[in-house]
Amino acid sequence: MGNVRVAMAQILVEGGAPDANLARAVARIMEAGAEGCDVVVLPECLDLAWTHPSARTSADPIPGARSGVLAGAAREARVHVVAGLTEGDGDHVRNTSLLISPAGDILLKHSKINLLDIARDVYEPGTSLSVAATPFGVVGIPICADNFGGCLHYSRALIGMGADIILSPCAWAVPPSFDDDETPYGGLWLDAYGTLARESGVPVVGVSNVGRMTGGPWDGHDCIGRSLAIGRDGEVAAHLPFGVDAECLRVVTL
Repeated sequence: MGNVRVAMAQILVEGGAPDANLARAVARIMEAGAEGCDVVVLPECLDLAWTHPSARTSADPIPGARSGVLAGAAREARVHVVAGLTEGDGDHVRNTSLLISPAGDILLKHSKINLLDIARDVYEPGTSLSVAATPFGVVGIPICADNFGGCLHYSRALIGMGADIILSPCAWAVPPSFDDDETPYGGLWLDAYGTLARESGVPVVGVSNVGRMTGGPWDGHDCIGRSLAIGRDGEVAAHLPFGVDAECLRVVTL
C-alpha cells in the first residue's frame, strides 16, 4: 500500500435526528473530496446516535435511504466513504459500518461484534468479519469497541485477511464530570491502536463524533471526539481535539 490521504470527519451527532446528522456527514464528504482525499472516515451510528432509543423504531435497511444519501455524496465527491449507520433488518437492529466506493457502491458492510453491556438491548452483535479491496489498499472497518485491548483478535483477523489499513467509526463518550486535564482521554485507544500498528505495520484510524448524548443508558454523557490516527510505525499521526463542541475535519497521510 502506498500513501493514503485520509479525512477524519469528527462531526456533531444528535440523538434521533437523522436528517441533520446526514447533512453534516454529506458536507464533510464533499470537503474531503475537494481536499483530494482517498477516503473519509465518519463516526459510529451517525444517523441516530449510538444507543439512542430511536434505534428500536427508526433503524433503516442497508442498502436504504440513509446509506443512499452517503452513497450519493461519495459519488459526487469522488471519494471513498467509511461511515457508521443504525441498520434495521425486520425485527433486528445492528450497529453497522460501511465502505462506499466513489461510484456509490457498497463495497463492505460490518456489524459491530463487541457490544457493551449497555447496548445489548439495542443492537444484535455481528457474526462475521471481512475486508474489501480499493485502489489505495485492502480495508477493514471494525467499529469502536471491536478494537478494545481485549478484542484485538478481530482486527488481527482482518489483517490476516490482507487488510492494509483499519478504519474504524467510533463514538467515544465520557460523563459530564470528566476532567480531560486531570486524566487525558484516549489511553485505551493509544495502547490498542499502537499495538496493532507496531506488530503489523498497518495504520489504524478511529473517528468519533461530538455532542451531548440524549436518551438511552448514557443520557447526559458527552461524546468528545479526540479521534486518532496511528501510523504504520505505531506513532501518533493525528490526534483531534477533545470536547463536546469540537467538530473538525483533519486530513492525514498514512
